[in-house]
Amino acid sequence: MQTLTAQRDAATRDEIWLLQHPPVYTQGLAGKPEHLLRADTGIPVVKIDRGGQITYHGPGQLVAYLLLDLKRRGLGVRPLVRKMEAAVINLLGSYGITANYRADAPGVYVNESKIAALGLRVKNGCCYHGLALNIDMDLTPFDAINPCGYAGLQVTQLRALDVREPVETVSEKLSQHLLQALEH
Repeated sequence: MQTLTAQRDAATRDEIWLLQHPPVYTQGLAGKPEHLLRADTGIPVVKIDRGGQITYHGPGQLVAYLLLDLKRRGLGVRPLVRKMEAAVINLLGSYGITANYRADAPGVYVNESKIAALGLRVKNGCCYHGLALNIDMDLTPFDAINPCGYAGLQVTQLRALDVREPVETVSEKLSQHLLQALEH
């Protein structure tokens, strides 16, 4: 992501990468070490160059990295965040799940539990990093952190909301919702 962003020019196409990570905690640029509550989990902590605090990534979670030329799109960071949140909210709505965003804490929430986290980095008018949607994963690693820097924040996933689709299927659907959100 960093290399692509650093080498971008006016002709470089925007990309969305969809993937899963092995178990890892990622800590953003402003990440405070006290949000890692337990270091004895055996899960590595990687400091990365996105915004935000600490979060967990692992199998069963869909990560969407958005590598976009925001200048070319005439798009600011806050409107991009809202578009990303809207894509996830619309995806969840297609499953009959009511979700919302919070003005004070980026991400998507279902019944006050976070189901999708967001974190971006912008350099030279281009962004990278993106969002993580919990689908069907082991949520216990979240117990060792204050997710996104919020003590006591509960997390949830599609499986807990009775959605039993494989990550690959959700990935296809989310990509369509992201593309639609970015076109408007």
